[in-house]
Amino acid sequence: MSALHSRHRAVLPDWLALYYERPVEITHGEGRHVWDAEGRRYLDFFGGILTTMTAHALPEVTKAVSEQAGRVIHSSTLYLNRPMVELAERIARLSGIPDARVFFTTSGTEANDTALLLATAYRRSNQILAMRNSYHGRSFSAVGITGNGGWSPTSLSPLQTLYVHGGVRTRGPYAHLGDGEFIAACVADLKDLLGQTRGGVAALIAEPVQGVGGFTMPPDGLYAAFREVLAAHGILWISDEVQTGWGRTGDHFWGWQAHAAAGPPDLMTFAKGIGNGMSVGGVVARAEVMNCLDANSISTFGGSPVTMAAGLANLSHLLEHDLQGNARRVGGLLLELLRAEAAGLPHVREVRGRGLMIGVELVRPGSEEADPDAANAVLEAARAAGLLIGKGGGHDTSVLRLAPPLSLTVAEAEEGAALLGRALRAV
Repeated sequence: MSALHSRHRAVLPDWLALYYERPVEITHGEGRHVWDAEGRRYLDFFGGILTTMTAHALPEVTKAVSEQAGRVIHSSTLYLNRPMVELAERIARLSGIPDARVFFTTSGTEANDTALLLATAYRRSNQILAMRNSYHGRSFSAVGITGNGGWSPTSLSPLQTLYVHGGVRTRGPYAHLGDGEFIAACVADLKDLLGQTRGGVAALIAEPVQGVGGFTMPPDGLYAAFREVLAAHGILWISDEVQTGWGRTGDHFWGWQAHAAAGPPDLMTFAKGIGNGMSVGGVVARAEVMNCLDANSISTFGGSPVTMAAGLANLSHLLEHDLQGNARRVGGLLLELLRAEAAGLPHVREVRGRGLMIGVELVRPGSEEADPDAANAVLEAARAAGLLIGKGGGHDTSVLRLAPPLSLTVAEAEEGAALLGRALRAV
């Protein structure tokens, strides 16, 4: 065990997980690559959990951070903040939500926590609909609506949470149905659930593509069908875009747009990629909902001048270089390459994804049983070959998660697919 690993274990919580038997200390990065303390280079296909969205050490972002830090680092929301206003204006326009208001936080967890506060206050109800297999963060309220048992350490919650079918297309009681029948069955389940509740439900919170859950997704149009039911009851729709936002899915800028027949959500949360590694999260909501709070509130660190400067530079780079289009093109190629690499391997159940958001689900050969041991073995083999990937799925965490920066090149996609293919065959 390295000296740093020993020090980590001595002062940090046991539940603070580290990847790998010999954990990696990442010292620097450039583009789609990072280096460890021993000088070894890795192709990064996880981006700090989908956070390094454009590239490591992107010059525009590092310059914006440096210049802003040289002027003022912190002021809080009690003072006017030009970078925060400018980024809020851009996000409000991009959100598609009419008369939008934006509140910045420091993380996706805090963003979802804020959205829950707004929805429950607006609707005067603590009942929340969430999706099975979902993940929404680490705070007490976010854990209380998380439908993935592996990431929910307590059953206590300030909220009454009701879980809905639909987030996982290829498992569960409706997996055998066609897409249209699947949507109809999930809508019927939602109606039945609402028919058994007392009082008004505040909101449905849903990830368009479930992140920690293993990059699973429903058929396009499910949330549009849900929205018709929700609207009849006055229930709000919160789209958790912490992992799907900013063009990562390739086909759309926001994940909810795959269900665009419903129109935009009432609230939308974001984080991760917008800061390209800086701590930025937030909520977008129509003004009527955002302004419903009747108590004082501020944010000490949300919307700080430095993180807002980083977000502005990063968003400009993403839009000017059409990284959404790159995610669609290179992500489509990567998906095809991975399916070819996995063809015929008995422990690969499914290779799925959208854009640069791809999951490889592993099972025990000849069964549908998740195989977390195989996932750990592939993770180690990939690292040994020079490729960093992530894990997810249900509580068994048997899905390999690939989410490289959106600037991934064709050559890097081919290299990464070949490396992962060798790791899969080694298992």
